[in-house]
Amino acid sequence: MPRKIVVLAVENAQLLDVTGPFQCFASANDVTEARDRLPYDPIIVSPLGGLLKTQSGLAIMTRSLAELAHEEIDTLIVAGGLGTRRAIQDAVLIQAIRDWSGRVRRLASVCTGAYLLAAAGLLDGRRVATHWGAAEDLQRRFPRIAVEPEPIFIRDGAIWTSAGVTAGIDLSLALIQDDLGHDHAMRIARQLVVFLKRPGGQAQFSATLEEQAATDQDFAGLHAWVREHLADELKVERLAEQAGMSARTFARAYAAKAGRTPARMVEAMRIESARRLLEATGRPLKQIARDCGFGDEERMRRAFQRRLGVCPLDYRMRFAAE
Repeated sequence: MPRKIVVLAVENAQLLDVTGPFQCFASANDVTEARDRLPYDPIIVSPLGGLLKTQSGLAIMTRSLAELAHEEIDTLIVAGGLGTRRAIQDAVLIQAIRDWSGRVRRLASVCTGAYLLAAAGLLDGRRVATHWGAAEDLQRRFPRIAVEPEPIFIRDGAIWTSAGVTAGIDLSLALIQDDLGHDHAMRIARQLVVFLKRPGGQAQFSATLEEQAATDQDFAGLHAWVREHLADELKVERLAEQAGMSARTFARAYAAKAGRTPARMVEAMRIESARRLLEATGRPLKQIARDCGFGDEERMRRAFQRRLGVCPLDYRMRFAAE
């Protein structure tokens, strides 16, 4: 029997959070040669069924949760979107998700679908991914979970969570790979014209340093100065001098207010600058490494692997302008 894959959407769901995973599992059937042994039966459901208006205004036809009350479900994927924050107040829906968690082999969420899993108490004590723009709010609302704003997706036991929109495709390909193997997942990626199946630990490239730094305006002037002096040697003593503090006081104050060490801030800014140059210019890697303060290609490569899960050359191949 095909595995039944249920994508749960609420009103004002993000359309691609729903259709991206759905299409991946449908495409898994398309590339399966044995037509009498299709691997999946994907279904889109909503709390009440029928036409469901998505965040984009486009309506999609869904089945109701009640219709599946007695069916065997393999995987439940909860889609995100603007409607999820309101949906966490729906006690009937949250209880239904909680009940389903005991019936399915694995649970997953895309983007802010994590709000619904968290509201059901299913993410307590777990590492969780979501869209970078919702990470802080999700952590504040549900302090028992450990939100990580950078990864594209995270697997914690039988629960998978992912970032937003197209990251749902990466999550779904990983689920399919877990079921059917690497070759099958890559055939789907090729059919969908996905350039590369991204690993879960790769950072969400849409999360810019400026948005991260905006959480602490006390050091906005220092951040602006650092961006103009990335090629310089930026040890804590020089940063402290620029901030008008002793090195010891600065290091303690910065970590307390910005939530990371000065060294991590400098490295993040250097990576951000290098990313822009890799995307927009054809400069040699050696020159970019020097201009951004890494000194040499190897140090830049290690920083990219550590922070983004990809080497600079691969990053350029994926994201460079035509």
